[in-house]
Amino acid sequence: MTDGKLVDKTVLKSLVPANALNAENFQELANKAMIEDVAAGRTIFKNGDLDRKTIYLLEGQMTLTDATGHSTSITGGSDVAKHPLANQQPRQQSAKARTDCRITRFDSDLLDILLTWDQLSGIEVNEIRHEDNASDDVDWMTRILQSQAFLQIPPANIQAMFMRMQEVPVRATQTVIRQGEDGDYYYIIKHGKAKVTRASKTGTELTLATLKDGDAFGEEALLSEAKRNATVTMENDGVLMRLSKDDFNALLKEPMLNWVTKDEAIERVKAGAKWLDVRLESEHANTGVKDSMNIPLFMLRIKVDALDPKQQYIVYCDSGRRSSAAAFLLNERGFHAYVLKGGLVGQ
Repeated sequence: MTDGKLVDKTVLKSLVPANALNAENFQELANKAMIEDVAAGRTIFKNGDLDRKTIYLLEGQMTLTDATGHSTSITGGSDVAKHPLANQQPRQQSAKARTDCRITRFDSDLLDILLTWDQLSGIEVNEIRHEDNASDDVDWMTRILQSQAFLQIPPANIQAMFMRMQEVPVRATQTVIRQGEDGDYYYIIKHGKAKVTRASKTGTELTLATLKDGDAFGEEALLSEAKRNATVTMENDGVLMRLSKDDFNALLKEPMLNWVTKDEAIERVKAGAKWLDVRLESEHANTGVKDSMNIPLFMLRIKVDALDPKQQYIVYCDSGRRSSAAAFLLNERGFHAYVLKGGLVGQ
C-alpha cells in the first residue's frame, strides 16, 4: 500500500497544468499530492458525477467509458496521462481501473486558485498570503473548498473572495458579533471555537450552536438586511477571516440562492419538495401555506439536523428576506433549498 505517501516531485512536475506553477505554489500543491492505490476493477468516478476533483493516473491502466459505451484506455506515464482524467464537470465519462493503478487527486478549485495566484503580482498575493503561514493558509482554504457550500460558487468568485478577505486575530471571551447590532461582515473561522447564543425575552441565554474551524457565521443579517439575531463569542484564542457586506453580496449571495416563482414552487412541491416557513410560529399559524413545516429563522441552526438532506425545500417568509437567509444557511450545509421569490406578500 502507498496511500498516504506524497507523489514524487519529478512525477508531479510532468503533470499539466501543475508544471506551470512557480516554485512556491508548486510546493504548496506538492504538499497535497498524495498517492492513492486503486485495485483492478474499481470505479474511480462515474458519468454524471460532480466531484470537483482533478485526477491524474500515475501508474497502471484505466478505461474511460462515455454514455454511448465507447471506451478509451489510458496508461500511466503516457502523454495523455499527464493531463487530468476526463476533467469536465459533471463527469462525461466513467473511469475504471483495468489493472492495479496509482492516482493522485486535487481539489479543482484549489489548483485553479494556485494557478491564478501564479499570474498575479506579488503585492496582490501577499495581501492574503504571508511567508510565515502560507502552508497554513492553504490548509484553511482546502477545508473551505471541501464544504458543500462552495460547490455552488463559481471559481472566479472564490478566488476574489480569498483575495478580499481580511485576517482578524481574536481572543477567548471576545464578542465578535452582538445580537441587535447591524450586520457588517461575513466570518469564517480559520482557527478556534466560538459559541452562538440568543437572548430570550426573559433575559436567559439560549445556546444555538458551537462553531469550529471552517464554520461560517454572520450571513443572516447580511442577507435579510436586518439586525444581528444572535451573539457570537469566542471560546478560545483564534483567527477569523472576514468579508465585507458588499463583497459578500457580490461574490457569495446570488450563487448560493435559488429563486423560484409561486408556480415553479407549486410544481416542485407536486414533484416531492416540501414547504418550509421560517417565520415565527404565530405568523405560520395565521397565514402559513397548507402542509408546510415551520422552523423560525433564529431556530434553524438548532433544528437543522431534523431536516432530511435528500429532501428539497421551498423556503418562504413574507418578503423573501428571512427566507433567503434561511436558504443560504441550508445550502451552506449541503441541502437543496429554494427561495419563494417575493415571499407571501409578493404573490
